[in-house]
Amino acid sequence: MRRREFISLLGSATAWVSPARAREPRRVIGVLSALGSSRLFAEVLMPAFSQGLKDEGFFEGRNISIEIRQTDGHYDRLPSLVAELVDGDVAVIVATDVPSAFAAKAATKTLPIVFIIGADPVKVGLVDSLSRPKDNLTGMAGFLSILGPKRVELLHELLPAANTIALLANPGNVNIKTDEPEIRAAADRLKHHLEVLTASTESDLEAAFETMVQHRVGGLIVMPDPFFISRSEQLVALAARHAIPTLYPVRTFADLGGLMSYGGGFFDLWQQVGIYVGKILKGAKTTDLPIQQSMKIEMVINLKTAKALGLTIPPTLSIRADEVIE
Repeated sequence: MRRREFISLLGSATAWVSPARAREPRRVIGVLSALGSSRLFAEVLMPAFSQGLKDEGFFEGRNISIEIRQTDGHYDRLPSLVAELVDGDVAVIVATDVPSAFAAKAATKTLPIVFIIGADPVKVGLVDSLSRPKDNLTGMAGFLSILGPKRVELLHELLPAANTIALLANPGNVNIKTDEPEIRAAADRLKHHLEVLTASTESDLEAAFETMVQHRVGGLIVMPDPFFISRSEQLVALAARHAIPTLYPVRTFADLGGLMSYGGGFFDLWQQVGIYVGKILKGAKTTDLPIQQSMKIEMVINLKTAKALGLTIPPTLSIRADEVIE
């Protein structure tokens, strides 16, 4: 073999091997969620997150892998699950709700954490600033929990004669501590007595509705909470069984037969979380990524459920609804 031919062959071999050697190693993203497995999580939230990652050039199975840990509403499992992610050498942690964000924050001071929550992260004590987040946290805030007073107003518009209305909250979620005073003030202003009931287990939910019946509650507002979203079918069924008009925090409930929902959409927020994670994988610092806010709100009314409850939806409400389910 001539020397020139040997050099040419060697160059071809090198050119053939180097792409495999140069292939970018797969990075691991950890997702921590108090939500359970559901159609909302699998068919809406995760696809939006994946789209944001794709926008930054990251594709699952090619240059990233995603490890998901979910508690199905059991907040006591969060510390052990986030420890699994930290020990598993993830590059970044995505926390999908307030309890998960606090668990991730307690577990690591060095790994980047990108959260997506429905509360004001400053108000609940997760971060000190929206524009200049410190330490290792940044993310998206949907500000769903601060809509409590508006939900009271909507329930009043629907049920002006109701003497007592109830607020269902999870005692393990800090949003009840920060938002209840404003909700109570709105109820007082509109001459409704507000009864706060708490639930963190399925049996708690059953007991809460029995209490509502005993106390002749005229209407119910469900606080935004991962446990409640994970039990959306049970909540809708309980409200129907006990004939309690209920206003829910996200449209998932209305789609399942709940009377009415008032809250934010999720797709844009989750897509933006994917973009932030992609930027971090490229070298951005969490301190360089300000916490973004979304106030995109939608109201959905289920007319079939209203009819079953013997309610007439005021035209002033139905005309403002983003969607009316016939």
